[in-house]
Amino acid sequence: MRTQLLCTFSNKNDYESELIRITSNYDVIFNKIFILQTVDDPRRLYITYNIDTSYKQQFLPHTLTIHRKKNTNTIYTINALNELIMESNNGVLDRSFEINWEDYYNTIILTDNEGLKIRETSLFKIINL
Repeated sequence: MRTQLLCTFSNKNDYESELIRITSNYDVIFNKIFILQTVDDPRRLYITYNIDTSYKQQFLPHTLTIHRKKNTNTIYTINALNELIMESNNGVLDRSFEINWEDYYNTIILTDNEGLKIRETSLFKIINL
């Protein structure tokens, strides 16, 4: 079995319906869903969960593949990691560049049209399936 960590973006008004969509569309591995919220805007939620990628599945809307550094609870996309490296390394993308993950404790690192976004997170809820 090969697993993949996904993140579905939601808010406090819609997250329960997102949970229904997630559990209806995916076999959630380890039977746990972690919901994080941003510290600066607690209405913004990030629903994270692992799925088995043995089955070809389409991602739900507002969902993307993410990665996690367990020791600092940092969640990031590969594109965001590349942007972070370039910002920290004078614009040079050097895949051997070492990130000090302690600087990003309990954060989510993403990119959008405006560039790199680093947001502090806190645990909103753990769902045991």
